[in-house]
Amino acid sequence: MTGGTGYLGRPLIEALLSRGHTVRALTRQASRSRLPPGATVVVGDALDSGGWVGDVAPADTFVHLIGTPHPSPAKAAQFKAVDLVSIEAAVRAATTAGVKHFVYVSVAHPAPVMKAFIDVRKQGEAMVSRSGLAATILRPWYVLVSWHRWPLVLMPVYAVARLIPSMRAGAERLALIPRQAVVDALVKAVETPADGLRILEAGQMLNR
Repeated sequence: MTGGTGYLGRPLIEALLSRGHTVRALTRQASRSRLPPGATVVVGDALDSGGWVGDVAPADTFVHLIGTPHPSPAKAAQFKAVDLVSIEAAVRAATTAGVKHFVYVSVAHPAPVMKAFIDVRKQGEAMVSRSGLAATILRPWYVLVSWHRWPLVLMPVYAVARLIPSMRAGAERLALIPRQAVVDALVKAVETPADGLRILEAGQMLNR
């Protein structure tokens, strides 16, 4: 797993360990103490798989969670330098190691904002697809966490939009998703590998 110290990675590692899985997590030396206890630490640079590709095998699933923190339109350069480079490194490492299943958290699209972020994530999806790996791609829009209060004011807007036929599809695709729902979807993706390419949109994660 990459991104194991993040807001999705930490609870995912804890959930997988509690279910008896072995988890090897890539992290920088300075961040290794932030990994949940029980995870096997692999120290390396997520942007360059050369130093850790040998530590991937014998994993059967590779989960890629690296991304620029707090995405915004002002971070287009970081999306290319971090998000795009890291998914390329991850796909290369997984392919080289003979991983059977690749899990990638992308983003919902199309959407009216965050064009640079969406473009990079779509390129990441294309890399995964071209790799030939069996893969699960998740497409959340905004992941709700307990300390983010402001998105809650949007809930009534989404509720109304879902009642209007012309807006329903967009409201469902760009739904706000609780972090636990995404983590649960990731756990299920790990435990039930895809046969080919599987895409999980927001509604599928919310209805699990």
